[in-house]
Amino acid sequence: MAIAILTVGIGQKEVYNNQNIMGNIKIVKSVFDTKLELEHAEVVAGFPDITVDYSHETLDFNRDYIKHPEASFYGDVEGDSMRDAGILDGDRVIIDRAVEPHDGSIVVAWWGGEGFTMKYLDLTHRKDGYIELRPANPDYPVFKIDTPEYFEVWGVVIHVIRTIEKI
Repeated sequence: MAIAILTVGIGQKEVYNNQNIMGNIKIVKSVFDTKLELEHAEVVAGFPDITVDYSHETLDFNRDYIKHPEASFYGDVEGDSMRDAGILDGDRVIIDRAVEPHDGSIVVAWWGGEGFTMKYLDLTHRKDGYIELRPANPDYPVFKIDTPEYFEVWGVVIHVIRTIEKI
């Protein structure tokens, strides 16, 4: 699988409580044309069920997770502004640019010439002439967007990939 890395710069970073409030996300374009098949079995997180047989069904990453290959990207997450949404520093997210964002979507957005950030999209104030980007961490501020010429939703976060143990 060929991977091209697009480094997305932040430019000048704003600081809030000694933290980078924009965060940083490195966008990684991948070619989703290689079929990845992994055999898997049902994993029980409670009491084990010894009556369940090992399954021979395969996991096809492209079929199961990538609906729009031409518009899908990986993003490497840096920062903790989305931690309460379960997206942590070091995670990798799958971003789909073909998905229409809605109120409450987690989006990757370009804002104010500063670079990219990942936040909840809040459209509840659209009638009042602005929208908001909301973090999932109370230590970070809400961004009020009232100048659409300096704002673009770049894509919608669809999946989170987390490495539990590095090998």
